[in-house]
Amino acid sequence: MDVADKYPGKLTLRVVLTCIMAASGGLIFGYDHGVSGGVTSMDSFLKLFFPSVYEKESHIALTSNQYCKFNSQILTLFTSSLYLSALVAGFGASNISKMFGRRAVMLIGGTCFVFGALVNGLAIAMWMLIVGRLLLGFGIGFTNSSVPIYLSEMAPYKYRGGLNMCFQLSITIGIFVANLFNYFFAKILNGHGWRLSLGLGAVPALIFVIGSLFLPDSPSSLVERGHHEECRRQLVKIRGTTHIDAEFNDIVAASEASHRVKHPWRTLLERKYRPQLIFAIFIPFFQQFTGVNVITFYAPILFRTIGFGSTASLMSAVIIGSFKPVSTFISILLVDKFGRRTLFIEGGLQMLITQIVMTIAIAVAFGTSGNPGKLPTWYAIVVVGIICVYVCGFAWSWGPLGWLVPSEIFALEIRPAAQSITVGVNMISTFIIAQSFTAMLCHMKFGLFIFFGCFVGMMTTFIYILLPETKGVPLEEMAVVWQRHPIWGKFLDKDNQKGNEEF
Repeated sequence: MDVADKYPGKLTLRVVLTCIMAASGGLIFGYDHGVSGGVTSMDSFLKLFFPSVYEKESHIALTSNQYCKFNSQILTLFTSSLYLSALVAGFGASNISKMFGRRAVMLIGGTCFVFGALVNGLAIAMWMLIVGRLLLGFGIGFTNSSVPIYLSEMAPYKYRGGLNMCFQLSITIGIFVANLFNYFFAKILNGHGWRLSLGLGAVPALIFVIGSLFLPDSPSSLVERGHHEECRRQLVKIRGTTHIDAEFNDIVAASEASHRVKHPWRTLLERKYRPQLIFAIFIPFFQQFTGVNVITFYAPILFRTIGFGSTASLMSAVIIGSFKPVSTFISILLVDKFGRRTLFIEGGLQMLITQIVMTIAIAVAFGTSGNPGKLPTWYAIVVVGIICVYVCGFAWSWGPLGWLVPSEIFALEIRPAAQSITVGVNMISTFIIAQSFTAMLCHMKFGLFIFFGCFVGMMTTFIYILLPETKGVPLEEMAVVWQRHPIWGKFLDKDNQKGNEEF
């Protein structure tokens, strides 16, 4: 039977609104991404919590080595510590999701973020910053483990790519808003506008929590917890048709297979799930080692290092941040038409080329001494322009696809555990980049962009050779794409042959 005949669901207003509301969970992830770098470049914040960094930064003139201006492991720990608690929450979310549903995990995540943002905004001592960052990390870990799966399970297969990418769109909007707030708040409240920047993160989190209270749980999650009739009713509502028997039966079959799995973490290591496990690890790893978080976290610091003033660096971050939502929206329009592989490969090549150009531009300006003299305005504009092209390449490829593809390739019986792996790798990779960036910039100088460029080249080759196209494939039939792949098909055939011989 043709897939369209088997799954005749339409793109209903109900499912669109539901997915948009759920995807708003990305706002909190994006807001924290954008706000932390700007706050750590504000003098009043540095004077209060990191006085040694402030003294170092304020006494290094433009004639000195700019590469090492912000090199402080304590300062970077403020940004990166969040991702350690997010790592813990990501693994804990698997069991909660299976027992109580995706929506419950979303609610826990949003609530943690609300309190974390408030604690950070009111912080008067270092311990309050740390507690706030830990709570924010728990919020992000729970949210990122549940929202992408929820979106993939709710969306009709034909529109799954676009609807799932609303999560990444929300992330980019959160980054842009945070950059905008940093720019406007930097000079108010006697220089203590950073409190507003950090504290206002509670607003999108509160919106997400309230919205999640009214969301239905996903069909797969309902069946997994034994609510079969409720699943039928939800399928009729969100698909806009009463012909939901085929999809319902496939979900039930997947759920029965899931219940036979007593140890999903051990099952995930079985040979038949090896392809999915490899992508659960390498896609989030490569996503972070594109180097994009260097721009996202530390854009203001990076621009101040390049010679921009404090306010100018914040405005440059706003300009770059504005390109991300637009590029992600383009990806939403194209992903279900051209497929995942095409966007992955094109975006990778675009990032690689711009990283080469960026390396040359910064090497010419700074050399190895880190002494740029006075940079002309046109040169600074060119650097910002190059970074904008790089960010666009990420925002319509590895940014949204890094969450979409892992959320759609796993069978139901391993889906929560596998998503926890994806989130865990993402968070630990983000921690490594966030913690080591300023030291790497100090020691590797413009070679830092060559370092990330090598990973971009590797990951693009990795996708070209190993990733099958998942466009237009229902979740319950995703196993077919691996069997048809020229490399994975042979790998799985050997597994089947071995199983037959043992039988």
